[in-house]
Amino acid sequence: MHIAIYAFNSADVGSGIMVNGRNLVHLYIMEINLIRKSGKFNFEAENASGFKVELDAKQEIGGEGKGFRPMEMLLAGLGGCSGIDMVNVLTKQKEPLDDVKISIKATRREEIPQIFEEITIHFDLYGALSPQKVERALSMTFEKYCSVSNILERSAKLKYTYEIHT
Repeated sequence: MHIAIYAFNSADVGSGIMVNGRNLVHLYIMEINLIRKSGKFNFEAENASGFKVELDAKQEIGGEGKGFRPMEMLLAGLGGCSGIDMVNVLTKQKEPLDDVKISIKATRREEIPQIFEEITIHFDLYGALSPQKVERALSMTFEKYCSVSNILERSAKLKYTYEIHT
């Protein structure tokens, strides 16, 4: 089985290319390929840069615990996206961030599709940081920059908290 996911980027497609009446110059190309590895539900996803991650279903339906479950990947994407954006904003603010640890907890509804109902993301920040600048960085992260949080907050209540450790 081969699954490819595409979006388009003007640098990759050039100008003036039209698909279904849409100019591809305004879209971004991203490609992820998945191959079935072993068992019934174990897949390996690879991005265009060659990085790989394994996915598997929950054991109750036949998964073998050989990788992230797909919904866990969404949460990992949220943590990575918001972490990168927050660190970027704090760096531009010249804040002395020494380290960051991110933990995410989420609840899903019982009915199918079992989408997220509530997601709480907590940031443990290390360094002599200004609480006002941290709050601004997190606000900008979640209100403006983090694409993953922007998508998830359309179906789930998204909350963030932080603690500064000096």
